[in-house]
Amino acid sequence: MSTPLSPRLLKCGLVRVDPGTGQVLRTISLQYNPDTLTRSLQVQAASTGGGGQDQSEALRLKGAAIETIKLEAEIDAAEFLDDPSANPTAVALGIHPQLAVLEELVEPRAGDLQANDALANAGVLEVLPVEAPLTLFVWSKQRVVPVRVTDLSVTEEAFDVNLNPIRAKVSLGLRVLSVDDLGFGHRGGTLFMAYLRNKEALGAAASSVSLSQLGVESL
Repeated sequence: MSTPLSPRLLKCGLVRVDPGTGQVLRTISLQYNPDTLTRSLQVQAASTGGGGQDQSEALRLKGAAIETIKLEAEIDAAEFLDDPSANPTAVALGIHPQLAVLEELVEPRAGDLQANDALANAGVLEVLPVEAPLTLFVWSKQRVVPVRVTDLSVTEEAFDVNLNPIRAKVSLGLRVLSVDDLGFGHRGGTLFMAYLRNKEALGAAASSVSLSQLGVESL
């Protein structure tokens, strides 16, 4: 008798995309899916400013909620070091490469910094800050959102004889980029709108209860 196959476990991760062409530059899969994912949504309510409150603005929203995501991921070389002949990079460097890939999310490339410095030294009046690729956070097909990495914390917990880290915990803070940040014409803005519409569709799939279940007969 054949045994049923176990469902394939999806991995969460981050994708770096060229915002102009849409070309995928790098896909980063977290080694283990985090046990928890913390999301916070801050309402962008219309406001008149100052101390007064305009009653006509009480129910108005001036934009999409500001959403932040926090997660903690574990990286461990143990499974690679169990088979050293098949994993020479892990033997030589531990998890340095995996950590470096995540740190690239918050660092400009050295070549770009040098190019900007050369422009400044050549007398260019306005040197624009380095533009990073578009970063997408992917947590299943229901949640694909453009993000900016706002903070990255690494706790290295174990090392090999050459002091290469072989186990670490990484805390990631992400801010979802909406059309308020990117605009409707930007590739990231298009992805955000798809994310927003998908949330609306998911909300429509949830059933509504009767007022009586809340102890109210009419409003």
